[in-house]
Amino acid sequence: MKILAFDTSTEACSVALAIDGSVYDDLVLGQQHSSRILLMVDALLAEADLRLNQLDAVAFGRGPGLFTGLRIGTGVVQGLAFGADLPVVPVSSLAALAQPQDAAQVLTAVDARMSQVYWGAFTREANGTLELIGEESVAAPQAVPLPPVGCWRGVGSGWDRYADVLTKRLGARLESWLPERYPHARDVATLAAIDFQRGQAVTPEQALPVYVRDQVVRKPGSSE
Repeated sequence: MKILAFDTSTEACSVALAIDGSVYDDLVLGQQHSSRILLMVDALLAEADLRLNQLDAVAFGRGPGLFTGLRIGTGVVQGLAFGADLPVVPVSSLAALAQPQDAAQVLTAVDARMSQVYWGAFTREANGTLELIGEESVAAPQAVPLPPVGCWRGVGSGWDRYADVLTKRLGARLESWLPERYPHARDVATLAAIDFQRGQAVTPEQALPVYVRDQVVRKPGSSE
């Protein structure tokens, strides 16, 4: 199976090309998504000596995350998929963030700005993937939904920014948290391969971002 995947939902922009278990990938940090992503795609395809229409699917981190990044990612995935007549596999960016962590239970928190975080609780299943408990949500750090009692690991930019508040909120449930972790395209590709086999690919026009937060208009004086 050959899947091109990328994630633009946070400050990190990453692209990965998964080919029958082998993965080529690239990542850049900073607000360079629009100027770098297609160059990264072209470089990985050239490295693998593949054309876009030789792939089985294109996958993307559909959010939740930063609005500008999600809009860029959605536009790119639709354009590539339409042009090459490929199906699209949308993957939760929070699930991709949780997937590579060496823990049985993971709490993902991505900085949502406006003094909030995008939040998800994931627990590892028998097949090795981390499955969402409940729903993805957006909340103030001091009001995030509490997971079941147990040992949980925190990851994501929300932890980098609000560790003190989140640690207090979680109390004994929190085992540890890891700094500077972002969703990565290689994990989007891993989850997309599973979803593709489950028949969960969509047409390009159905590939839409998931914002979670209803209010997508920036308030005066606030940043994204």
